Amino acid sequence: MAEPPAPAVTVAWFHCFAGIAGDMALGALLDAGADLDEVRLLLERLPLEGWSLTAEPTMRGGIAATRAVVGAQPTKVVRTYAAIEALLDQARLPERVRARARATFAAIAAVEGRLHRRPVEQVHFHEVGGIDAIVDIVGVAAALEVLGVDAVHASPVATGLGMVRTSHGLLPNPAPAVVELLAGAPTHGVDVAVELTTPTGAGLLAALAEGWGAMPAMTVAASGFGAGSHDLEAFPNLTQVVVGDSAQAAPDVHQRVVLLETNLDDVTGETLAHAVAVLLEAGASDAWVTPIVMKKGRPAHTLSVLTDPARARRLASLLAHETGTLGVRTATLERWIGPRTVEEVEVEGRRVRIKVGAHRAKAEHDDVTEVAADLGLPAAEVATRAEDAWRRRQAPQGAGGETVVELPRPPGPPPPAGGAG
Repeated sequence: MAEPPAPAVTVAWFHCFAGIAGDMALGALLDAGADLDEVRLLLERLPLEGWSLTAEPTMRGGIAATRAVVGAQPTKVVRTYAAIEALLDQARLPERVRARARATFAAIAAVEGRLHRRPVEQVHFHEVGGIDAIVDIVGVAAALEVLGVDAVHASPVATGLGMVRTSHGLLPNPAPAVVELLAGAPTHGVDVAVELTTPTGAGLLAALAEGWGAMPAMTVAASGFGAGSHDLEAFPNLTQVVVGDSAQAAPDVHQRVVLLETNLDDVTGETLAHAVAVLLEAGASDAWVTPIVMKKGRPAHTLSVLTDPARARRLASLLAHETGTLGVRTATLERWIGPRTVEEVEVEGRRVRIKVGAHRAKAEHDDVTEVAADLGLPAAEVATRAEDAWRRRQAPQGAGGETVVELPRPPGPPPPAGGAG
């Protein structure tokens, strides 16, 4: 049997030649075809009032673009990171939308905590906690979902010069939070006294970008430009996004990653669990805890984090911040990634996502537990029904109408030609 075609991965590449801000990223995605009404419907799931979102056609440097405009009622409410988390948890957002939004806020909170020497949960978001910034960040996550984007990449990021006015007063441009968030990412300064890249824009890239550099190989499906709030003389004040399909060529696609580890003998299980959750939300590829025995027979744990090299420095700092460890060791590794897609089935009218790899289809646990609670069924029963529904949908029909199920062939040499011998 011939190998199935490699699954296509939908990629969004942000071209940050004039920097990036939350509203510019959202405007670019809307300009590339993300349906405004669908984005609004997802945003309306947030327990948040007093906002509006419009998409205004405009021009920057002779290029047609879209400006995402968020209207918000003035408020003196200053939200903490914990309050933002609670807000996202209350919203019944698609899992990928919630995860991307949480990762962005977690990345910004980790940086703000270090800069202001506060625990992450107690970080006060000022500009980023405002309604407009929340709509920008969750709106970008929603627009990526509407476009079916699986992976985000970005070009080197432009930053400006001079000073910027913030809730903390005048700060150097790029702002300290922007510099910290872009640690490990390719950047370059431009001699323009304008805040080209904002903390919200930098946070989105820090949390979501899986690769940096020139536009990755893809079949381009759409592109768009998001406009900043004012014109620049030197160049168009725009962020571009290009969306397309990039086929995973083979199951042995490999990726360079960094392993961060620290040994801990003085933290509680609750602290370890929280640290793992925070690291995953901040963009770690994986994180886990292993029991070990240290010198003098002391029981302890190793906390391990796997990450893209561009995020290693920031996650190492977050690891130290969350656990109080005095040191983090690193190793550069390679991992081989099998291609996978995410599909959907229904169980008793309720949506369950299925993660499909070359040799296995597995129901998404979060969806399974939610549906199980709604139906009063064991989680294992819901998972079985969902996976069976996916298999029935994939199976071809035989000549007599019966379902024919072919299991994937394991990797290896093809069978010899000719008859059985």
